[in-house]
Amino acid sequence: MSPTVRAFLKSSLAWLAIGVTLGVAMAAHPVWTIYRLAHVHMMLLGFVAMMIFGVAYHLVPAFSGFPLHRPTAARVHWWLANFGLATMASGFVLRVHAPAAGTILLAAGGSLSAAGAYLFVYLIWRTIDGPAHLRAGAHRARTAMDNRRPGRQPLPLATSSRGTPPAA
Repeated sequence: MSPTVRAFLKSSLAWLAIGVTLGVAMAAHPVWTIYRLAHVHMMLLGFVAMMIFGVAYHLVPAFSGFPLHRPTAARVHWWLANFGLATMASGFVLRVHAPAAGTILLAAGGSLSAAGAYLFVYLIWRTIDGPAHLRAGAHRARTAMDNRRPGRQPLPLATSSRGTPPAA
């Protein structure tokens, strides 16, 4: 597992802990429900989205057969997503008490989070397509597999010493 994937998964768990703590605090002190927008964003952007980002950065390269496009940019995405969410959650909390300052933080954090999401879309899209020099070879291999001669059978599965297919 790459350090970036590990960072996204761990930050997802940290946001889950923070969001659950705020949720319990709101249940214990109903007046704190004024912070529910911060809670919702901690849970959805923090826990859910960070987990999706981490899992996607781990699985999409394996499923596509191509390396992650610009792994360093994925690390930039981690910073944008986490700093943006922290700023946005702070803006939601502050906006209750100081609307002008809270709105500025909220807009800045939202912009950073959006930039991170756009970067994620770009990186995953380019990973699915693969590098240009590998794309042509992958296309030829797919075409060759799709255009096999009629009547030609695929190679049999490997068998164990007893003549039965190995367990999956």
